[in-house]
Amino acid sequence: MRVIVFFDLPVGTSAQRRSYNQFRRMLVKEGFLMMQESVYTKLALNATVANAIMERVRDNKPPQGLIQMLTVTERQFAKMELVLGEYRTEIIDDERRLVIL
Repeated sequence: MRVIVFFDLPVGTSAQRRSYNQFRRMLVKEGFLMMQESVYTKLALNATVANAIMERVRDNKPPQGLIQMLTVTERQFAKMELVLGEYRTEIIDDERRLVIL
């Protein structure tokens, strides 16, 4: 199973930015991987583990903002369709990425 967390948190004040960063760092510390901005996913072995993961997210929610969680099976997750347009990034993803030490 996969647990997918979607969130939309305010960042207007320094306290809100701090809450946003703490929440995002908690997700990374818990083993979530970023799929795209404000969408993180984590693999769970079964529904019991998925519920425990979701409970930890609930326990660490910031005071303001919207957090949504979705569990899907690995088969459903694998059926995800990626639709790409022109996308520019600063990440080098070709042979220039090789680092010789």
